[in-house]
Amino acid sequence: MKMNILTELAQIGNRRDPYGAISFPVYHSSTFAHPGFGQSTGFDYSRTGNPTRQALEDAMASLEEGTKGFAFSSGMGAITTILSLFSQGEHLLVTEDLYGGTYRILEEVFSRFGLQVTFVDSSDLDTIAKEIRPHTKAIFTETPTNPLMKIADLKGIASLCQKHGLLNIVDNTFLTPYLQKPLTLGADIVIHSGTKYLGGHNDVVAGLVVVQGEELAARFGRLQNSLGATLGPQDSWLIIRGLKTLALRMRAQEENALQIAQWLETHPLVTAVYYPGLKHHPGYATQLEQARGFGAMLSFRVKSPSLIPEILKSLKIISYAESLGGVESLITYPATQTHADIPHEVRTRLGVDDCLLRLSLGIEAAEDLIGDLEQALK
Repeated sequence: MKMNILTELAQIGNRRDPYGAISFPVYHSSTFAHPGFGQSTGFDYSRTGNPTRQALEDAMASLEEGTKGFAFSSGMGAITTILSLFSQGEHLLVTEDLYGGTYRILEEVFSRFGLQVTFVDSSDLDTIAKEIRPHTKAIFTETPTNPLMKIADLKGIASLCQKHGLLNIVDNTFLTPYLQKPLTLGADIVIHSGTKYLGGHNDVVAGLVVVQGEELAARFGRLQNSLGATLGPQDSWLIIRGLKTLALRMRAQEENALQIAQWLETHPLVTAVYYPGLKHHPGYATQLEQARGFGAMLSFRVKSPSLIPEILKSLKIISYAESLGGVESLITYPATQTHADIPHEVRTRLGVDDCLLRLSLGIEAAEDLIGDLEQALK
């Protein structure tokens, strides 16, 4: 029976426990007894499989409409496992305006193993097509991008991947399966930092991956077990609990984001606002076609870098902190936080300059958040 996603989210883990627990139990066991010689309950050792983690992985596969889900100890653990699909000398095309941790692991770690990367503007299909080489193996896309909120044409990228036989990897952290389902648009792998909207309460660190196709699922499952960056049962339960309210949180957060983006556009100290829900945003039409919403992340640029310390010091409700996606609103200064590992000249070229701030809107009252920003900007 195909359910509305609101029902599907609320019912995660229900009717799975043999004793009828509505909240699926946390299986705090590293190992499981065999019923007899050569027999298994389906669970032997928790790195390989744990019932609580399995409930989460199955839920994610269903939500993203993929073949199989995989839960990791962090978003970077998930990305590391994805990148381990590739071999020395192979080439990837990766969104240029992306999370700094992804840039760091590609440039500082996997480059030493001979993995080649070209960073491209993933909102420009022609640019992507021109950079495809004979040894290109995948396109790795973030959309909306972090932190400039550019929108990639997921169907267009899927078409390029199919034409050239490339793996199509999409980071769906900002929108979640509630708003966007890349696998239904032709992606092969979708990734989430579960720390963000899926958990939703700034109390857990996790990574989630869903893949399409049995062969890829089997290959990826062996990597997950071999590399071992799996999510523990307690953290799996926290993500399950967070997912149950995902739709409600995303609706409230998205509503706040649009109101605050519109207000910021009117402020004399703000020179630019980046939010895909604004009708003049370059990716607005594409986003309408491929998603059911615009998310709750936005960035804005102020007139001078000298304003940044005063703004961050003066905020009373919005917290100056790393991360995003929780019920509490957070503000980040990408130049020294999320994107500090990207060289200054590269950041400047991309527009991640010293005047840019990124906002993750929570579920507080919009008028309170606007009031907080207004007094800080004074």
